[in-house]
Amino acid sequence: MSTAPAAVRSKVFASPEAALQGLAKDGMTVAVGGFGLCGIPEQLIIALRDSGVRGLTAISNNAGVDDWGLGLLLQTRQIRKMISSYVGENAEFERQYMSGELELEFNPQGTLAERMRAGGAGIAGFYTKTGVGTVVAEGKETKEFGGETYVLERGIRADLSLVKAWKADEAGNLVFRKTARNFNPMVAMCGLASVAEVEEIVPLGSLDPDHIHTPGIYVDRIVQTVPVKRIEQRTVRS
Repeated sequence: MSTAPAAVRSKVFASPEAALQGLAKDGMTVAVGGFGLCGIPEQLIIALRDSGVRGLTAISNNAGVDDWGLGLLLQTRQIRKMISSYVGENAEFERQYMSGELELEFNPQGTLAERMRAGGAGIAGFYTKTGVGTVVAEGKETKEFGGETYVLERGIRADLSLVKAWKADEAGNLVFRKTARNFNPMVAMCGLASVAEVEEIVPLGSLDPDHIHTPGIYVDRIVQTVPVKRIEQRTVRS
């Protein structure tokens, strides 16, 4: 019997388009990492736009800005519904929502993060006090614990997750850098298929196991890209 270790299948793809091949489909649910323009998988979003898929339900903290991030998919009318916690920087989002072209499901920010984490952990739902007595709780089951009312929120499982990381190894173990470690770890967990866009790919064994933020078991494909560092709101002295 051979005692040689089994080879680890490389998850590296040559381009964002190749990384999405066979995963992008009309009507799917796609979870996207990032906060504002920080930590968004910008090149994967462009590749998703260029794939031409339509009728998407996008799950993300926000919808980017008019000409970047998920705003690109709003421009082309590829998003049918947004599940978000903040949408204040996107005028096209506002226009489509107010005209009835876009469906919106608001979630408190922490609830949205926990819904994705729970879905990735195999937890069907959880109770939270956040949103009780507001429109957020309308139509949802409530229950009392210790004399307090809690609302049932369901875990999220997306058809596809798109995330942005700083480093990855060939097995898909991910390290996020600073503020980009926001929604990305939970987004990576909740996808039935998960694709990571990264700035650097290092050899297997190069990453300190104690510094890995998302284990490769949650990541199916990775692609290295050159990051675009855009500023969402630039403020300068007059």
